Amino acid sequence: MKIKKVLVSQPKPASEKSPYYSIAEKYGVKIDFRPFVKVESLSAKDFRKQKVSILDHTAVIFTSRHAIDHFFTLCTELRVNVPETMKYFCLSETIALYIQKYIQYRKRKIFFGQNGKFSDLLPIIIKHSTEKYLVPMSDTHTDEIRNALDKHKIQHTEAIMYRTVSVDFTPDEDINYDMLLLFTPAGVHTLMNNFPDFAERGIAIGCFGPTTAKAIKDAGLHLDLQAGTAEVPSITAALESFIKEHNQD
Repeated sequence: MKIKKVLVSQPKPASEKSPYYSIAEKYGVKIDFRPFVKVESLSAKDFRKQKVSILDHTAVIFTSRHAIDHFFTLCTELRVNVPETMKYFCLSETIALYIQKYIQYRKRKIFFGQNGKFSDLLPIIIKHSTEKYLVPMSDTHTDEIRNALDKHKIQHTEAIMYRTVSVDFTPDEDINYDMLLLFTPAGVHTLMNNFPDFAERGIAIGCFGPTTAKAIKDAGLHLDLQAGTAEVPSITAALESFIKEHNQD
């Protein structure tokens, strides 16, 4: 089976330097982008049900820009004035710089890892082990952060502040592709909800992350490619390798 058309279930990359574009040009493959999910902020009412007090914490761990957006959105809705003494620990410098959207960067204590992985940020957190950490999270997350912080006896609270929800396709939309890339369990739900006959179409499926891989298998679908592992960390590198293998003359 040759791969001529690929659908990536994410928004179109903002940068023209995206590896997806390089792959498309190099192998003569058409790559389209169509989000299967959207991220919504938890309402103040739903957040209160968790009985989490933001101001009981002295530091926040941000794993993404989504986490930053929904943290400060909820603080506004809850009328919580975050003190200038609050410390912020971010997975990467890019995420840390994004905080400037909401606060004056130079006046705050902000720390970040170098490679975007929590294992790289953890030693910095351990150096500040007396802080009380708040971890804004999505409703779909792994236990990596919790397990690492528990192991080192770091006081923390996980708080669901946003959720990933499925989106609906319009009646005139279809999936006429050779390969589909999925990134979240909610994306798998979107696929099966909109196209119940997908398993019969013979379309190759690639995914990112173990939770998405499990959702694909639980849905009775065949998984052809999995990235986001130690062996295959990059989805674009995995995609290129898959196309190269299957498009050989």
